Amino acid sequence: MNILIYPNYFPSISHFVAIAQAEMVTFEMEDNFQKQTNRNRMYIYSPNGLQLLNIPIKHNKIAHQKTKDVKIEDAFGWQKQHFKSLEAAYRTSPFFEYFEDDIVPIFEKKHTFLMDLNLQSMEIVSKCLGLDFPYDETVEFFHEVPNKVDFRSLVNGKKDTNQFGSYTQVFGDKHGYLNNLSILDLLFNEGRYALDYLKKQSLLF
Repeated sequence: MNILIYPNYFPSISHFVAIAQAEMVTFEMEDNFQKQTNRNRMYIYSPNGLQLLNIPIKHNKIAHQKTKDVKIEDAFGWQKQHFKSLEAAYRTSPFFEYFEDDIVPIFEKKHTFLMDLNLQSMEIVSKCLGLDFPYDETVEFFHEVPNKVDFRSLVNGKKDTNQFGSYTQVFGDKHGYLNNLSILDLLFNEGRYALDYLKKQSLLF
């Protein structure tokens, strides 16, 4: 299966289900940025339940700005806030400390462009999962892609209705199972078993 998908910020589990089951991955690089999507956000399982972590971006007056041209706004100290939230959510999970050193660079390095940060976050997760996959990047935007399975809609979390098998989550006894969070939730709770989990899940096309 050859797939077309967006590079997101520590993407949802559905993203990595698609990637883990693909023979070839193409990253969409030529799209226009849209607000309220997972291009610059992820959802984690906090002590209080579902929590959104959002990367602030610099807004400009261009009506249709390409995602690859979007710059990160560093005035709000978002990196420190996000890492503190991840610590509060996953410090007691089985594998947080095991993978902590791998993910820390995302919260220390100052990226100018959102796309560069997204690609690095996905590279880090792939390494942690032990998931090595071939990929290329688009050079032009097409609404229809007849030779690939189009998973670009997964970028819109509200439209992603995939339901996956449950696994043990840190605050599951308190709030119940939360489906399809950031891949970090699966990684910190399941460790290297996460890749087997991803390969066994089914996706809606």
